[in-house]
Amino acid sequence: MEKNNTLKSGEFLVKEIEAKDIFIPEEFNEEQRMIAKSCQDFLDAEVYPNINDLEKGDRVLMKSILKKAGELGLMGISIPEEFGGFGQSFVTQMLVAETTGAGYSFSVAFMAHCGIGTLPIMYYGNEEQRQRYVTKLATGELIGAYCLTEPGAGSDANSGKSNAVPSEDGKYYILNGQKMWITNAGFADTFVVFAKIEKDRVLSAFIVESNWPGVVVGPDEHKMGIKGSSTTQIFFNDVKVPAENLLGKRGEGFRIALNILQMGRTKLGSNVLGSAKRAINESVKYANERKQFGVLISTFGAIKYKLAQQVIRCFAAESTVYRVSKDIDTMMEELKSTMPDKGRAAIEAISHYAVEAALLKVFGSEMLDYVVDENVQIHGGMGYSAELNVEKGYRDSRINRIFEGTNEINRILVVDTAMKRAMKGDFDLFGQAEKLYAAIESLTDGKVAGEEYFGQKKRNIKNFKNVILLLMHSASKHFAKNLVHEQEILNNIAEIMMEVHTTESLALRVEKLRLMGRDISVYKDILDVNLFDTAELTRKMAYDAVYSYAPADESAKLIKAVDILTKVEGINVKDARRRIADKLIEDNAYKF
Repeated sequence: MEKNNTLKSGEFLVKEIEAKDIFIPEEFNEEQRMIAKSCQDFLDAEVYPNINDLEKGDRVLMKSILKKAGELGLMGISIPEEFGGFGQSFVTQMLVAETTGAGYSFSVAFMAHCGIGTLPIMYYGNEEQRQRYVTKLATGELIGAYCLTEPGAGSDANSGKSNAVPSEDGKYYILNGQKMWITNAGFADTFVVFAKIEKDRVLSAFIVESNWPGVVVGPDEHKMGIKGSSTTQIFFNDVKVPAENLLGKRGEGFRIALNILQMGRTKLGSNVLGSAKRAINESVKYANERKQFGVLISTFGAIKYKLAQQVIRCFAAESTVYRVSKDIDTMMEELKSTMPDKGRAAIEAISHYAVEAALLKVFGSEMLDYVVDENVQIHGGMGYSAELNVEKGYRDSRINRIFEGTNEINRILVVDTAMKRAMKGDFDLFGQAEKLYAAIESLTDGKVAGEEYFGQKKRNIKNFKNVILLLMHSASKHFAKNLVHEQEILNNIAEIMMEVHTTESLALRVEKLRLMGRDISVYKDILDVNLFDTAELTRKMAYDAVYSYAPADESAKLIKAVDILTKVEGINVKDARRRIADKLIEDNAYKF
């Protein structure tokens, strides 16, 4: 496999990267750490003391807290200085998303405003629109929302019925339609609304102000979780939208929606880290206080297993989040040097990493679901009681597998998008896959004498990637264009891709920590357990896929290859997990 400093989206399947070339959280600079601390201080001072009132659906309180965040500059992190923001890097934006992610339903309102409520105008608006709206959204003077979903158009966003008709004098669009599940709608000042102009096949986008005649905001929905966030339906009844409030070009709305969703998925991958770390801290603190049978439950092996798994999944997710974030930053700088509009350059860089965005979203949301579920379990009956925030974190987590496109849709996107990028010539996936398949009967695991620790891990990960290539080649050959309809097979491949990308990111992080002179003993334990589990998952998913379509002679060859490529060194997972848990227990907090 070739080596290069920065990978294109999906290119990790066929290329390797050096540990020195990735970014890891241990490299945050002082300014970034101060920004994160400001976010944490804000949660401690303004959000947590008010969380019970927010959970009762107090719209006025939520809006006032959001405005305070704006006054402190927390809403302008991603906005260029000329529009009232701080113009921070994408890595810094992701760190803010992570830190505020621990804020329960406030986090949802905050991220919706700062992301999908503001950035469509920042990225696709013209100068006048940016000056008029973005400058005020960046400071919290205005609160934003994003209106895409309709009763009959969820995952299939382009099937929406909302419609805009130009007025006879061309000065307005007359907007009619209905939107639902709109976050911040109960108190937002501006909406980015998607609708089709006349009989267009694709959507356009508009900036609509909530106080315009004909805009009707419904009551807040009653939800399982994130109860403090305002979620309503909105009705547009002959709303006169000034022609100058068309966002982007006519018919560009679907592209805007897709690209903004990519951004939302990427940032959700970071947002869940804050929730996960808070839940892990709750888990270990309770385990270090609760006694059963005369001893602390943190001494029990079954509890240590849960604590260790929480750490492993969270640390792995964090590793891949910041690896991808730095790649996005690098591409942003490259595009800004060639594209005249810096906003467009930024969103093009973010949306380029569509494969990774879907991976971050799925892995992160399911990681958090695991962590909060075990947090409830460790707390036992107290975890089920509304007396603690544990049950709130559990309920709030569930929406993340639905937000920004369901995990089912995103799993399909992972494989489909990677293959489409390869077909466009972004990287040579099919050539390498065909070559590998041609040599399938002579494959070995590649093990060499005297292999050092990280060399072994890289070989294992390369072998896992080869399983993906074999499955892609074989399934494509078998199903041809119909592969897109074989969702179970795509899910199998996506599952492997997600775990392998995460494991590779984790391995590169641990290796870079060694290069930085850090003690990596416990991090090697995290990597060992994670890779061991990834090998088993890869084997299982490959078996499921192969036996679902391959004829007997081909399946025999593929299964033999899978067995060879997923063979890894055995480890004592019990002791490794206990060492990870013991560090967490000793620190009484997540300090990895």
